[in-house]
Amino acid sequence: MLFSIRTTNYQNNLMLNICDEDLVGRVLRKDDFYMNISKSYFGQRIVERSEAEDLMKKSSILNMAGKETIDMSINLKIGTRQGVKEIDNVPFLIVFKM
Repeated sequence: MLFSIRTTNYQNNLMLNICDEDLVGRVLRKDDFYMNISKSYFGQRIVERSEAEDLMKKSSILNMAGKETIDMSINLKIGTRQGVKEIDNVPFLIVFKM
């Protein structure tokens, strides 16, 4: 499985935007809310699972979308199922590590 990522430094914290690679370019909709999985936000580069896991462990702020991405974060004990929301049957999760 491949993941699409973008990293940035936000207020001296590593922020990781990560999603399942096949989601880039999709617009998810639920009622009058929508979420754009844009290349400009998630598509800096494509990485393998091992690098994605390493980045998740190092990051302080994580914006995640996609089943594989969310499952990986839960397996790493970074995210929890209780925090996961869904739009268009695509799970997403935002995590701030303290």
